[in-house]
Amino acid sequence: MNLDATGAGKVAVITGGANGIGLAVAQRLAAEGMSLVLADLREDLFADVSATLKEAGAAEVMTSATDVSDRAAVAAMRDAVMDRFGRVDVLMSNAGIQPGSDIFDNSGNWDRVLGVNLLGIVHCCQAFVPDMVNSGRPGLVINTGSKQGITTPPGDPAYNVSKAGVKAFTEALAHDLREAGAAVTAHLMIPGFVFTDLNRRGRTEMPDGAWTPEQAADFMFRRLEEGDFYILCPDGDVTREMDEKRMTWAMGDIVENRPPLSRWHKDCAARFDAFMRGE
Repeated sequence: MNLDATGAGKVAVITGGANGIGLAVAQRLAAEGMSLVLADLREDLFADVSATLKEAGAAEVMTSATDVSDRAAVAAMRDAVMDRFGRVDVLMSNAGIQPGSDIFDNSGNWDRVLGVNLLGIVHCCQAFVPDMVNSGRPGLVINTGSKQGITTPPGDPAYNVSKAGVKAFTEALAHDLREAGAAVTAHLMIPGFVFTDLNRRGRTEMPDGAWTPEQAADFMFRRLEEGDFYILCPDGDVTREMDEKRMTWAMGDIVENRPPLSRWHKDCAARFDAFMRGE
């Protein structure tokens, strides 16, 4: 982790920052005395969130009602941030939606999900990262992906496609930054089951096995300190070992020429269960 990218006098931009994991990360950075820019479309949360972060120690809090799927809107936010602070040290592209989808859904959900979850990250990185690199200062870029972008389970293909794209984009970004010798590093946050508005679905109490956003943020910072690119979060239901086996099996579909999504295929179910048991 670029430890010098955080701390007093530094500036962090967090999309999807008014709630959930984004807010939990903002609270951690506020405690370090950083200035924070929260981009979100839930403007009704801005006043309370700003007060909370200032109380936690944030030097300044700027809020921006920015639709990250709109490239021009993201560019306008960048200009406003640079006018006010003159720098960005941490970028966390975390905004995401999951309205549900199916393969032949033509209601507009595919466009919206890809626009926010994937293109939103592309827009933010293309808007902010070049200036971060050109500054010569240590910088930190964190993009929020999903395990669903790696194992691609059936049920919500638009979300899976968007998060698979985030993984590929962030890998390419990290490679380019490394090859350029930049002082900025990129990392892929891969949450487990975290109880946020994204998956609340009317529930008022946290389900057994879920993590809080604060737990996910704490895990993320621990792994950043170790220099991880892939920040693969466990939760109360799934261990890292289980995640590793599921991901290995998914790649095995290609290597062994199995049916796609064979984990859920009736002819492969017994083999998968045996694999998970280590047999």
